[in-house]
Amino acid sequence: MSAGAAARSIDRALDDPAMLDAALALHDNRLADAEPVLRARLKADPWDVAAMRMLAEIAGRIGRFRDAEALLRRALELAPEFGAARANLATLLYKQNRATEALAELDVLIPDDPTNVGHANLKAASLAKLGGFTEAIALYREVLTRVPDQPKVWMSLGHMLKTVGQLDDGVAAYRSALAIAPALGEVWWSLANLKTVRFGADDVAAMTTALGRDDLSDEDRFHLDFALGKAFEDAKDAARAFAHYRAGNALRRKHLAWDADALTAMVDRSIALCDADFFASREGYGDPATDPIFVVGMPRSGSTLVEQILASHSAVEGTSELPDIPALARVGDRYPMTIAELSAEACAEAGAAYLERTRVQRRADRARFIDKLPNNWLHVPFIQLILPNATIIDTRRHPIGCCFSNFKQHFARGQAFSYSLTDMGRYYRDYVRLMTHLDTVQPSRVHRVDYESMVDDPETEIRALLAACGLPFETACLTFHTNDRAVRTPSSEQVRQPIFRGGVEGWQDFVPYLGELQAALGPLLDEYTTIAAKA
Repeated sequence: MSAGAAARSIDRALDDPAMLDAALALHDNRLADAEPVLRARLKADPWDVAAMRMLAEIAGRIGRFRDAEALLRRALELAPEFGAARANLATLLYKQNRATEALAELDVLIPDDPTNVGHANLKAASLAKLGGFTEAIALYREVLTRVPDQPKVWMSLGHMLKTVGQLDDGVAAYRSALAIAPALGEVWWSLANLKTVRFGADDVAAMTTALGRDDLSDEDRFHLDFALGKAFEDAKDAARAFAHYRAGNALRRKHLAWDADALTAMVDRSIALCDADFFASREGYGDPATDPIFVVGMPRSGSTLVEQILASHSAVEGTSELPDIPALARVGDRYPMTIAELSAEACAEAGAAYLERTRVQRRADRARFIDKLPNNWLHVPFIQLILPNATIIDTRRHPIGCCFSNFKQHFARGQAFSYSLTDMGRYYRDYVRLMTHLDTVQPSRVHRVDYESMVDDPETEIRALLAACGLPFETACLTFHTNDRAVRTPSSEQVRQPIFRGGVEGWQDFVPYLGELQAALGPLLDEYTTIAAKA
């Protein structure tokens, strides 16, 4: 198809009532209405690149990324100048953590549309995903020089500055965004999420005014509720703080799907499958590399603190929350029964694939690297099969303190269990059930770090942590807060300070409001002292 013919195909779609109806259905997220129209269009005209792009958008929204990519690449094969399709492909690649490929598409796209803010924003995000924070910040600043009235670009710049520890500049960027869009809830939450910022009376008034608007989106509303919860918590008004946290969580929960029963069933299958004989019969499986240090556990359990301590060692590189283990595990309805079907060769190949996939995240020439994805606790048996010599660290925190810290936190993605106190309690119980079982069938294979013990006696715990990783003690690990490495998690500013007791004690004022959580945790609350003592 020639470039002119492709352009005409796109123009025809703009004049076709059926295609306009499909576009409107896509806009309203009525995918079931849009899909048959688009499939009929492609059946009638297999070269209709506009229909391909829209059908790819449907596939991407429901997680069929391979189908979406195939459709977009076919559209670009027919119409290389189809900018919208190339932009969609770059976004799709970025969402799959294929940032290098996304950058290649953007480098084709941007010269033809140099003033497009969306393209520049995606390029900066892709650079950051590869550790190119300096280049990303420079690109954001360049965009804002041309178009300074872009609140979401100011917000993205703030995120990046926070990640590299330029806190004052990050706050200033967030404030610039609010000067343009005072009801932009994500910016207020981003300020609250710094943990070190304290809102004044004017800030509380501005957020309250924004929350009262009739035209506020759900996303802005729950972000504002989370931010106001933080403001009132700092003001020691637990009742008002909890009311906002509860409202924000309830609204966020409406937009997420979480099946607590499915997780419980998966943990049941793991416990039934992964006994001592399971591991003994697979001795020698996997890639023998010793490079990875996996930090697993609940979010908000001290995992970023452990990562920062380890990354302060001269032999260890901190990376980020890498998505590669869940991707390789291929979780489905039968998981983890599927890992029992892996041959020795398949386990070795999966281990090698993991090391290859994560190599792009490693920018320092160090012998070891950290993969800190807390939810990987569910995949500890898989990790042991494919990387038997990897170190696994489980960070554990008091059940109520940990769960309530999650309840106060709005996560940019994932953690769908965290927006209900009942779901949270069940999740924590399932996590402890599996890790306790693994401790029983493979004693001492996983090293546990108890957050409260780390706060009480950091040097003893840090020495034990380094020993578990096979690393010699270095004093830099005691002064981890001076490490200027980039940190992307919600704890980024907290780990740039010495250890403090706020995380141990801060939840206690909220106990009167946490009956639902305590009921969901059940006997685990009484058992916690015993469990912690085994660490």
